[in-house]
Amino acid sequence: MENLKIGIVEDDLIIAESIVQILKHLGYRTTQPVRNYADALTMINAEAPDLLLIDIILVGSPDGIELAKKVREDNTCPFIFITGNSDRPTVDRAKEVRPYAYLVKPFNENDLFSAIEIAFSAFNHEEQLRNREVIKTTNGNDFIFIKENHLFHKIELKEIIYIESENVYLNIHTTKRKYLVRSKLDEFISDFANENFFRIHRSYAINIKHLETINSLSVKVGGQDIPLHKPYKQELLSVFKSI
Repeated sequence: MENLKIGIVEDDLIIAESIVQILKHLGYRTTQPVRNYADALTMINAEAPDLLLIDIILVGSPDGIELAKKVREDNTCPFIFITGNSDRPTVDRAKEVRPYAYLVKPFNENDLFSAIEIAFSAFNHEEQLRNREVIKTTNGNDFIFIKENHLFHKIELKEIIYIESENVYLNIHTTKRKYLVRSKLDEFISDFANENFFRIHRSYAINIKHLETINSLSVKVGGQDIPLHKPYKQELLSVFKSI
């Protein structure tokens, strides 16, 4: 990704110039380094960098962590902390804004290159996921649409075998393929699923139309073994008792 434009927010002008030279040697473009919060916001708005290198200690206040918080809220671009501070309180504050990398000075060219490439790749992946959403139809509950970028995929609910949760993302496994969307399992079941969907684990829900077997530890749906959490087992069995 040699054409990336890197924004530099660093209070030490000598270190900033050294970083500029490293970045240019790596083939990146750079902005003019800035030293404080206000100038950083101006640079971001004017230059639209693809990625930011942010020192935690800036000239004046707010500091680099507060700047990163603003960048995160605005979803502007990915950012990497570059700092001489590795003490626990600083790291704990930094973790709250979820940086894409944390480089402790002094770092070398390879450290910087790998951090930038991985950070931008992770951010780009997040952007793709943000453009994936589930859309409920107004004409009954037999199907939904899953948006991937500019395409809407029609999914019949009966095609969904099971749903796997990964934090704020869901893997929706169907008879045809897997879809990855940004949603929580509770929200999906409440908003989109019908009475055939049953939660069997904090991270899994199944379509009982595809249920094959049940044992004490797992169920099988569509040929796939899915873990069964004990608190859900009796409720699952009661569903079949009522049929």
